[in-house]
Amino acid sequence: MAKTFALIGNPNSGKTTLFNQITGSNQHVGNFPGVTVEKKEGSMKKHEDMIVVDLPGIYSLSPYSAEEVVTRDFLIKEKPDCVIDILDATNIERNLYLTLQLIELGIPMVVALNLMDEVRASGNSIDVQKLSQDLGIPVIPISASKNEGIDELLQKAIAVAMQKIPPQKMDFCTGEVHRAIHSIAHLIEDHAQNIGVSTRFAATKLVEGDDLMIRELQINENEKDILGHVVDEMEQALQTDREAALADMRYQYIDHICRDAVSRKGETKEHLRSVQIDRILTHQIFSIPIFIGIMALIFWLSFNVIGGFLSDLLAYGIDGLTLLLDDLLSVYGINPWVHALIIEGVCSGVGTVLSFLPLIVVMFFFLSLLEDSGYMARVAFVMDKLLRKFGLTGRSFVPMLIGFGCSVPAIMATRTLASEKDRKMTILLIPFMSCSAKLPIYALFTAAFFESHQALVMVGLYLIGILMGILVGFLFKHSLFKGNPVPFVMELPSYRLPALKSVLIHMWEKAWGFVVRAFTVILGATVILWILQSLDFRLNVVTASADSILATIGAWIAPLFAPLGFGSWEAVTALITGFTAKEAVVSSFAVLTGADAASLGAALSQIFSPLAAFAFLVFTLLYTPCVAAISAVRHELGSIWKAIAVMAFQTGVAWVVAFLIYQIGSWFFL
Repeated sequence: MAKTFALIGNPNSGKTTLFNQITGSNQHVGNFPGVTVEKKEGSMKKHEDMIVVDLPGIYSLSPYSAEEVVTRDFLIKEKPDCVIDILDATNIERNLYLTLQLIELGIPMVVALNLMDEVRASGNSIDVQKLSQDLGIPVIPISASKNEGIDELLQKAIAVAMQKIPPQKMDFCTGEVHRAIHSIAHLIEDHAQNIGVSTRFAATKLVEGDDLMIRELQINENEKDILGHVVDEMEQALQTDREAALADMRYQYIDHICRDAVSRKGETKEHLRSVQIDRILTHQIFSIPIFIGIMALIFWLSFNVIGGFLSDLLAYGIDGLTLLLDDLLSVYGINPWVHALIIEGVCSGVGTVLSFLPLIVVMFFFLSLLEDSGYMARVAFVMDKLLRKFGLTGRSFVPMLIGFGCSVPAIMATRTLASEKDRKMTILLIPFMSCSAKLPIYALFTAAFFESHQALVMVGLYLIGILMGILVGFLFKHSLFKGNPVPFVMELPSYRLPALKSVLIHMWEKAWGFVVRAFTVILGATVILWILQSLDFRLNVVTASADSILATIGAWIAPLFAPLGFGSWEAVTALITGFTAKEAVVSSFAVLTGADAASLGAALSQIFSPLAAFAFLVFTLLYTPCVAAISAVRHELGSIWKAIAVMAFQTGVAWVVAFLIYQIGSWFFL
């Protein structure tokens, strides 16, 4: 019989790593808050009918953020058969706060006590049996990253779900809080039964003043008056507010649990090491220069040393296969027009894009190391002071960092922001962060025009994107989004060696996504481009591309870009196709010039001067996001017109900046 298991835990507790171990899923593991935005599902290994749902990392079941709302709605409305609550054993006090709230739901539940290997290594210990007795639920010690204790955890979770064993202890309160919760529980017992919610959980939420629960329970005015009197009496007796009273109640019981079951002899080695490293990496003066230096090193290794070498090898291989296919088609005697479409269109366009695959893989290998080690969380912490001057907090930097990979998940990740103002403003700024789809464009142009300064130009482009995001943020702060940013709290996880499996999964995801785009969106755009380049408006085959449909349309638009230094129909056409996918800019140039991967750089030198090439790079950095990102913007902002406004604004900013670069640069270089 099929069963559903809800996997829940605090951010950085190892939840997604455990999900990967349980399901064999290819979901990426990130060592900073906010990486999991929506629930994800997978079947248990060897138990295909056991579905595990990976819910967002949260600290409580209070509906203050989108993550908490997603998790709470799933638990209340979907009613999973069992909750697997993963705890970070090295920070058990904080993690137990969520556990006590989950127990109040009355759902069958087990605790996965993660990172027990680090607890043992530090000389500390946790009495798992006493912890289980104090909580009234099974507790299984595990190490998710080392795959220790996972089988025992799954066996216990399946048994609890099958036998429908609820938590054996649910009442952790005393004194005035106890009196208030139980008084309200008697009042709303029938309401809770009507919506299928634990009476204890509902009563606790009403004591907290949870408006969402009040609406769901359909509490009438008379009952609201009684609730108000009960809570007022509790607050007067305790001389504190309702939320603080419940928090104190839970932490008092957590303190009792830890005195009973946890023995500490010192901090973990991981924590002590992290404190020492942070003295340098989060230094008030040196932290940002260190971050820029690390990124410059990654670019240099990706584009000059490792990735560039592998990319050249792949390009030679693709050219060889293209020549072989060309010979085979000639021998076969296929129609000349189809022959040209396959060789000059598909192979030239898609093959050129695929040759940049090693650059993408190598770069994301290094970025995955930074992310999974815990360093990216420090970058968000360091950037908070700077971002706060522009109306945002360091938490907004997490989606922006994701935006360096792809704008679509980055825009979706803004749901983790508590403030609606911060969320909308961050969505508008994310497209200024240079996504990985633009890397083939950068690699092509920097190799063709700035070969001896590739890494420097790459760093410059990324910094220009960040700088423009900051300037636009400053503009928005004093116009569309006036007001102070919300307080920023972010947990800094201990530095840990990234799991090789996690890094390889991340690389595979990026490589596979790149290949899929090459053979879908880019393939389609390439074929359409080649056809439009080969025909005139009467659908006759042209002998010169300048007479084609594409050249004519491009010539109409080209004067708009002449002041930017690239007023050719080829450049304009490439920019238009870049709206489908940024990699398509490269494939477009390959099709339009008829050059292969090895000779494309030389062909571009006939279209661009070095200054115009740099202006073109800046324009591609800043202009409208791809159609998938615009779709995500429309979904998050709830309006197609707002999405169109974002496109127009981005393109306008790109035009102005590229214009200034080319016109000012002309004074010095032309």
